Amino acid sequence: MEGMQAYGAGKAGGAFDPVTFFQQPHTILRIVSWLFSIVIFGCIANEGYINRPDEVEEYCIFNRNQNACNYGVFMGSMAFLCCMAFLALDVYFPQISSVKDRKKAVLADVGVSAFWSFMWFVGFCFLANQWQVSKHEDNQLREGGDAARAAITFSFFSIFTWAGQSFLAFQRYKLGADSALFSQDYTDPSQDAAGGPYTSFSGGEDAESPGAGGQANSDAAFDGTGGYQRQDY
Repeated sequence: MEGMQAYGAGKAGGAFDPVTFFQQPHTILRIVSWLFSIVIFGCIANEGYINRPDEVEEYCIFNRNQNACNYGVFMGSMAFLCCMAFLALDVYFPQISSVKDRKKAVLADVGVSAFWSFMWFVGFCFLANQWQVSKHEDNQLREGGDAARAAITFSFFSIFTWAGQSFLAFQRYKLGADSALFSQDYTDPSQDAAGGPYTSFSGGEDAESPGAGGQANSDAAFDGTGGYQRQDY
């Protein structure tokens, strides 16, 4: 029972090991996705808005489409918060004693990670398309070009980091299905024996007691009916 795990973590109550925690594949992917979200948010927020020399108002660098910049900033900030929340859940996860609660947490990880992978795919296609159709006269000095390309690149990488998190969470779900079933069916033998009612031995009406048989043989020996002849001295 010491080595048994439920949904990728051991029994609740163990000490937190930072080295083991940061070596887990899903933890590494979360940190990488967290860094990617910072890069995307920072690139668009800092250098994603430009203006023409004869204009004062700034427009989005992606084809002057404000929706493209708003989408990138929103996705980057929300992905940042989501990564932080799931990292906190990963730290707390080994302390969850309920198998059902662990199952819910793992299923939430599968669904949320798959959702973010899809949203980054949409974001990558949207930003790449808007950058491709951007007009040269809108940005003659090519300001913010590196930042725009970096946002598009890390949006593409985020598709696979979040998809990897969803895959690893699904693997934990499949692993936990068998171990959780075993832990729920397991019964401590000492508790099982102590909980059962004690029944005394009963031989029934036809069974003869050893004590009674011994007493009958003794009586027969002294009265001579058992074949023993007393000697007179």
